[in-house]
Parts: sequence; C-alpha cells; structure tokens
Amino acid sequence: MLEKVLDLWVTWYRKEIEMTIVKIKSRGTDNVAGRRNLLINGAMQIAQRGASTSFAHDGTTSGYSPDRWQMSLGGTHEQLDGTVAQVADNPLGGTGKSLKWTTGTPESSYDADEYAYFTQKVEAQNLNHIQNGNSNAKKLTLSFYVKSSITGTYAVGLYKPDNTGRIFNKTYTISSANTWEKKSVTFVGDTAGGGIVNDNGQGLWVSWHLAVGSNYSGGDSTSGWSNYSNDRWATGQAANVMTTASATWQMTECQLEVGDGASEFEHLSFAEELPLCQRYYYRTPSYINSGLGANESIATGNMDGSAVGAFLVRFPQIMRDAPTAFEQSGTASNYSIRVTSDANGTAVPISGDFTSDSAFVNLTSSGAGFTSGAGAFLRAESPNAFLAWSAEL
Repeated sequence: MLEKVLDLWVTWYRKEIEMTIVKIKSRGTDNVAGRRNLLINGAMQIAQRGASTSFAHDGTTSGYSPDRWQMSLGGTHEQLDGTVAQVADNPLGGTGKSLKWTTGTPESSYDADEYAYFTQKVEAQNLNHIQNGNSNAKKLTLSFYVKSSITGTYAVGLYKPDNTGRIFNKTYTISSANTWEKKSVTFVGDTAGGGIVNDNGQGLWVSWHLAVGSNYSGGDSTSGWSNYSNDRWATGQAANVMTTASATWQMTECQLEVGDGASEFEHLSFAEELPLCQRYYYRTPSYINSGLGANESIATGNMDGSAVGAFLVRFPQIMRDAPTAFEQSGTASNYSIRVTSDANGTAVPISGDFTSDSAFVNLTSSGAGFTSGAGAFLRAESPNAFLAWSAEL
C-alpha cells in the first residue's frame, strides 16, 4: 500500500514539474533556471555618473545616464538640446526608477541626416547561447515599459556588427500620451551573416529610436534580418520627440530574452546590478556614498619623491577590458596627499597603466618635504571630486 502511495506521489510530482516547465516556456524563455535578461540595469536603478546628463547640438552628443544606457544624437542638429535623467517614476509606483529624455530647445525641422536614439550594447561572449548565424539561431523577445508625451509609431531594433553587419527593426505604437504602456516584440533568429564572434567586444546593439531623418529610415529592415545599410537603421520610425519643446520619452523594465514571448521582468537587487555595471564603468569615491563630504580616501600608495604620490586603485569588479578613458572632476585643491599631514594637489590627478583590474594614479602635491617611499593616501577633499574609468563597448 505504501509503495502505491509513493508511486502516485512521484507521478504527480513529475507532472507538476513538467507543467511548470511548460508554463515557463510559454512565457517566452527556454531558461528553466538562471538569469534570462541579456540587458544590464533594465530597471534603471544604477546611475554612477549622476542622475542627469545634458545634451546639446554644439556640446555633448553622446553619453550615459543611467549606467549602460547610451544616448546618441547625430547629424546636423542646429538647435536641439535636452537632458537624460534617472527619475523616480515607473509603472509600478513606489521608488522604482526609469530613464527619461526631456527636449529643451527643439529642432525647428528634422533634416535627412539627423537621428536620436538610446542603445545598450550587449557583450558578445554573453550571447553564445542564442546561436546567431547558424541554422539553430534562437528567437529573441524584447519587452519594456514606455511612456511619452508624443504618441505615434516608434522603431526599436537589433543590430549585429560582427562579420556581415545585420539589422532587424520592429515597430511599436504609443497610443496614449503620458501613460505607461507595456510593449513586447519578437525577433526571429538570424541564420545568416557569419554569427557573433565570441569575445569581449560588441555582440548586439539594442536600440530605441526617438527621431530619425529620411537617410536612416528609407530602407526595409522590418520584415526580417537584412544586411546593414544606413537607410535601414530606423525603418518604421514616424514619431519625433525632438521637434517639440518639453517633449518627454521614458522607459524602464527593459528585458531581452530567448524565446517567442515575454516573461515577467527579472528584478535584480541593487547589490547584484551594481557590479554588472562596474564591469563597464567605475567611479570612486563610490557614488552611493556621495554625501560623505571631504576627506574621503580614494586610494593608497607611497611617495615617489618628496612631492609626487603614486597610488594603486583596485577596481571592485574585473572590467570588460583595460579602460580606454579616464575621468576626473573638480580642481587641484579638491585632491590631497596625506602622509602625516595633508598637502593639496597642484593639478588634478592623472592616471595611466590601466589593466582590467586596476589603474595607477599620480598626484603632485603643493608642498614638498614628504619622505620618498613613505606610505600615503590619495584623498578627495570635496564631495564633487571623483575619479572614473570607462571600458564601455
């Protein structure tokens, strides 16, 4: 009797597991366990560079805020300026975040060579399982929440730069102004084009278009994957957020996953998301401690002579590659060397000898007299001072 009961229980349990797997797959993913989302910071909760970045036709035309989300303006914009911000506004309420573009000065008209888009570039070696470029290429589904003051038809697409460049765009419609709407589009697998190289370079661009001139929208890239050409960059885009003052466009909960349907958004904790972002960009002192004020230690090292300090910064996360850009903020007086007393810098710090896990920083102090070889601290004397390294794709 006991054996029969056990057999019945085992049979029931197996069926429950099978039904669970079917349900998961029906939601659009082949992953029964493990992370589904190929995008990083899809909930926009990390913004190491700060909560907002300003853009202008005659100034910054490409930049990030929040992390991993790059805004690009191209062409002969003559009036346009605006801001990208991480804002506390999301479809679920509470304290969740979204990315928001706001047009300041609009373009009076949109020329043929102009474009504006957000993109996230996915690292190639994270895409082996999608089998791009062969007969087993898998479908990908992109889902996201979007809100805009400008209704109409927008283009969103995938671009693969490796080997033969390939592109596939889909369109979605914003029906109601200033209202969160959930969107989902599915891209068939690309069986041609030579595939994606298994390295730490660019694998896929995932791009949301806000405006585009006729040079970039006249071709056909909405019926399936095709070889890249400029006129296929944003096929299907009709709405234009850049020609109306104070126009806004927002998105959050962005997810790209294997399968032919969208599953529930995969929420990661702040502690999980931050190191994923720091693989591509790292700022110190940590932006999460930006309220600490002065006397924040940045790095330790030693005196290389009586006035020059040499310091080693260890990155908290192995970066994608040796950084290609170094940033600092503030003036010389915002940084100091401390041995037994402080001496402000005569210039902002300089950094070199980058590797994927560390960088050297040098600071020349305003006062000599330190002992060569003595241990020393590099300190930020202002909450506005920071050092940062970028290994973005």
